[in-house]
Amino acid sequence: MRDLIKLFFTIILTMVSMIALGNQKQLRVFQLNIWQEGTMIEKGYEAIVEEILDKDADVVMLSEVRNYKGVDFVQRLISSLKDRGVNYYGESSHPKLDVAFLSKYPIEDQQPLYHKDKQIASVLKSRIKVNNKQFLFYSVHLDYTNYACYLPRGYDGVTWKKLNQKITDVAAIVTANKKSKRDEAIVDIINDIKKESKNQTIMIAGDFNEPSHLDWIDETKNLYDHSGTVIPWDCSILLAEAKFTDSFRKIYPNPVTHPGFTFASFNKDAELSKLAWAPEADDRDRIDYIYYKSNNKVNLKNIQIVGPVETICYGIKQEKDSNDNFLLPKDRWPTDHKGLLATFVWK
Repeated sequence: MRDLIKLFFTIILTMVSMIALGNQKQLRVFQLNIWQEGTMIEKGYEAIVEEILDKDADVVMLSEVRNYKGVDFVQRLISSLKDRGVNYYGESSHPKLDVAFLSKYPIEDQQPLYHKDKQIASVLKSRIKVNNKQFLFYSVHLDYTNYACYLPRGYDGVTWKKLNQKITDVAAIVTANKKSKRDEAIVDIINDIKKESKNQTIMIAGDFNEPSHLDWIDETKNLYDHSGTVIPWDCSILLAEAKFTDSFRKIYPNPVTHPGFTFASFNKDAELSKLAWAPEADDRDRIDYIYYKSNNKVNLKNIQIVGPVETICYGIKQEKDSNDNFLLPKDRWPTDHKGLLATFVWK
């Protein structure tokens, strides 16, 4: 009898929640690379739960989901959030995918973009409806190899070892970057979107492992160890050509005053050596994104960087040195990246 009463109240609370959500005319989207499910720091998993609760997003898009020891991370996370009184929907991670999608709204459809034998990136496609608005999400984690933005900084983008000299020839850097599978994955996503209805809002978010052409411009060529280079990075150009908007650069168009670095982030609970991949360079970049394209009158209201204000520069902690706005961690920060929280609205 007690279980029936508990079930009854659970159903009532869910219905009340759905009615409230159904009248909502905004959507908060939280993107975060969770650094091996938070296992790289003590109590990292608990910190992930706290951040999701604290940021109160309607949609959560995660990278570096591993399902360690056969434990289904998505279901574990949903259970932990439910124990704290917050309900999210989410389907179990697909084989070989290291991304996840959680939503306060029922997931109408979800599937990986690639068959496991053809996978060149982790891309999870999810569909929800909010107040009669259709939304389509691509949660992504792109190829980390051939990390060409290290070349002008004096590091190899494959071995991560220091080079004898910096590579500053733009053509050579672009050629090295194209050896990754990042651009192919973006082309595949764009081609998949072409098959979709135009009357919806589409978002592509995650860890791209590649900077933006909007950041490596003439005004920044002598900053952040860009070594005088202006680079037309593939993924951001492909998305711009496909009429997608970079949420962060929409609100903060100036990469000098608002660089928006998402990696490498300082983390007081992690060893510095585990945070710095190029310890003798300034390798800070914006490599995590929320891109969007809307044909149903959904607009971006704001976006904030989520995480510590400090970064890693030349292998040491760098205090805040930009005008970027931050949503600080509630307590412990679970990752070596910073996240993004974007709010979208409609009438």
